[in-house]
Amino acid sequence: MRRVLALLLVLFAGPLAAQPVTYPKDTVTIETASGAKHRFNVELATSPAQIAQGLMFRRQMAADAGMLFIFERPDPATFWMKNTYIPLDMIFIGPDGRILNIAERTIPLTETPVPATGPTRAVLEVNGGTSSRLGIKPGDRVRHSSLP
Repeated sequence: MRRVLALLLVLFAGPLAAQPVTYPKDTVTIETASGAKHRFNVELATSPAQIAQGLMFRRQMAADAGMLFIFERPDPATFWMKNTYIPLDMIFIGPDGRILNIAERTIPLTETPVPATGPTRAVLEVNGGTSSRLGIKPGDRVRHSSLP
């Protein structure tokens, strides 16, 4: 019986995992230490299904786009790039709305854990290299209605 259940899970988990998940849209602004403001059009991932799907299976993303993962409470966060084809910058955001750390140019399709350096309230994923190009660094402030 266990083998049959395991086989059914293998047969059906793949198609179910690829089901499209919809996301509400919003904007996020990052204010850098130099005073620059960078605005991103983001999709919001707040439900378990949205957070689990993230940007998986996407082949491209606009230069000013991203995804903001918002958590109910600050906790340690670790992300990966499984089934993600776009190199990303993962911007880990602390409970105060400031950037904790940035994992730049993460490698597509890897399952290597990418951790935050502290309790994380949100994670902003943008195209790989965006942080360097715009001078975004830890300590910069992220502005969104879900953050202080």
